Order: sequence, then C-alpha cells, then structure tokens
Amino acid sequence: MLFVGDDWAEDHHDVEVQNEAGKVLKRVRLPEGMAGVTRFHDLVGRFVAEDADPREVLVCIETDRGPWVRALVAAGYQVFGVDPKQAARHREILSSSGAKSDKGDAHALADMIRTRRHQLREVAGDSEIAEAVKVVTRAHQTLLWERTRHMLRLRVALRDYFPAALEAYKPLGLTSQAVLKLLAKAPAPEAAAKLTISQISACLKGRRDIPGKAVAIQDVLRAQHLGQAPLVTTAYASTVKSLAAIIAVLNTEIKTLQGEVEAHFGRHPDAEVILSQPGIGVVLGARVLAEFGDAKNRYASAKARKNYAGTSPITRQSGKTRVVQARFVHNDRLVDALHLQASCAILHDRAVRAYYDQLKARDISHNAALRQVGNRLVGIFHGCLKTHSHYDQATAWSHHDYDLTA
Repeated sequence: MLFVGDDWAEDHHDVEVQNEAGKVLKRVRLPEGMAGVTRFHDLVGRFVAEDADPREVLVCIETDRGPWVRALVAAGYQVFGVDPKQAARHREILSSSGAKSDKGDAHALADMIRTRRHQLREVAGDSEIAEAVKVVTRAHQTLLWERTRHMLRLRVALRDYFPAALEAYKPLGLTSQAVLKLLAKAPAPEAAAKLTISQISACLKGRRDIPGKAVAIQDVLRAQHLGQAPLVTTAYASTVKSLAAIIAVLNTEIKTLQGEVEAHFGRHPDAEVILSQPGIGVVLGARVLAEFGDAKNRYASAKARKNYAGTSPITRQSGKTRVVQARFVHNDRLVDALHLQASCAILHDRAVRAYYDQLKARDISHNAALRQVGNRLVGIFHGCLKTHSHYDQATAWSHHDYDLTA
C-alpha cells in the first residue's frame, strides 16, 4: 500500500509518498488543476503495479471538498479528509520543536494516514443534488449573515446621529423595504421631518393600516431629538444611504437565492422525509441536508450523526472529577440549523414540548434543554433516513409516557 500526505494551498500541493514501512519514497510539489492531478497519477504509478487496485493508495488531506478531492475520489483512491486540528496534534507528536513547513506538514499527513488510518474517516462522496443544495444553501445563509452585519452597522449609525429614525422605524424592521425606501428618500433628520403623509404612505405600500402607521412615523420624525452638527449629520446621512442601498440589494439576492434553495432541495429524494421532521421547513430542511450530506455510509449510527452534529455532550473525567459539557468544536451552520429546528419543534409538536418541559422541570437551562431536544431530534432524523420513512410522533416517542391527546 502507498500512503500519501497532501498539504494543499490555493495554487499548489506539497505531496509526500511513503511505503508501509514508513520510508519516504518521494517528495514533490504539484500545481493545482488538471496538470497537478495528472502528475499525481504519474507519481503514484511509479510505485504501484499496473494492475494494482487504486484503493491501495491512501491519501490524507486537510479538506473533504473541492475539485482536487473530487478528482482523487473519482480515481478510486481512498481519500481521508482530516480536521486541521487533528493534523496539528499529530505534527506535535512527530516534532516537539514547533517547527513548521509545507514539506513537514505533508510528511505528518502521510505518517498520520499510515499509522492511524483506523481512527480517520474516509471522504464519503455526496450526490450531485446534495452538493448543489449545499452550494446554494450556504450562499443563501451567508447573504443573510451579511445583511445582519450591515443592518447592525446601519443601526449604530442611526443611533449616533438620528435616534428618531430608530424609534420611528422599529416596528417595521430596519431591513424592510419600507424603511430602506424612507432612508433613501430622507437619510437626514431635517429631510425626514419634512416627509408628508402621502410620501410615507407610498413607502408603506402593501402593509396594513397604512394611514395609522404613516401618522405615527411622522409624529416621531417631527418630534425633538438629540443630534449631531450639520456637517457631521451630512456625512452620516451619506453613509446610511449607502448602507440602505446595500441592504436593498441583499434583500433582492436573498429572495432570488431562496427560490434556488427551494428548487434544488425539492429535487432530492429525501426531501419529503426531511420535511416531515418536527420544526423543519424547506429552507431549514435544505440547511440540514447540506451540512449532513447524503452519503450512505458517512454515519454508522445515530450516535455518530449526533457527534458530528455537535448536539451530543462530551464527558471529561479525571480521578473523582467527572464533568459533562456541550461540544464546542462543531459545524456552526449545522448547529445553528438544529437549534432553530428545536426552537420551532417545541412550539408545534406536543411530544417534543413534553420532552422539553420534562427537562425544564429538572432545572436545566433553556439553551441546554434545546440542545438535548435537538440531540433527540437528530436521532429520530437518522432513523427516518435509514428506513426512508416519515416522522411519526407515536413511534418516535413510544418509549416516553406522554399524553399526546391533551
């Protein structure tokens, strides 16, 4: 067998090849792209027989995605994507000096796959549909996060020079199209105070009780508030106008990408099973699918899926001291999606709510209880996917004596 350590960078790969005895057979730097992959195959071909099984070549790399990894998997090699933290710990085992180099990292990865492959997880290829869902879902969520960041910047700016706007527009939401139009039309306090009822009403088109809302907004904008010097106010107004324009564009693109998320997710064969889970809608379901993936052999059990999700606790024990804590190393996007699912599920599913109330009765905090609810829901989710069956409340909670008829 051949053991290959691949330390990747944006435009090249440092590769080391070892045999089963740990002898270094070759060290080389390969370019990214087709030329690099071709040279990688040629390199491997020097040390294996022509009729050898490609799976006798084990590759260790600090990523599990991208065209390069996909090409290696397609060639039939066993590819193991390891966490950078795992690789760093193994490098410390080989050298305590703290020295680090690309060649040294490739050596550590090759040694890691040779000596500890039984502890590593092979890259499991997701389907093309799942990969497409991941791309559009992550892009959609990233834009949502960007909108939140810009909204917070907008809020800070308004608080510094135009507090009346925060008070007047708070019921509408700073990212709403109505508020963005009003800020674009009148970003300065003096201009906002001159807005007429008809101008405000035009921006509120599509909302309920437009006359009442318009009067309330006008009253707040025309009241006396603290402010800044005229020149400073002008500078702030320019900044706010730009922020409002950016948020308006983000709103449009978020809506467009949401349509793409729904379209791609709807094509997946597990979509109906996922949507049957308590607390999950289309967008949230797409996020869960994207972060878990759909490779059949990735999760050997419900426990393995829970561990990856970061919902299962970890135990730290030394002597007589034993502490159970939440996992701090996890996929942030997946944890966020599962937390939202648990939050929604306790509102709409009686069994989930009963389980949550049971946890709260033991003086467990809200977030810790939600984490345990999420952990239980991941186990149910795994079972449903394994049997390709929809969520059934009675089956999922049969081991709990809950009165679900109340």
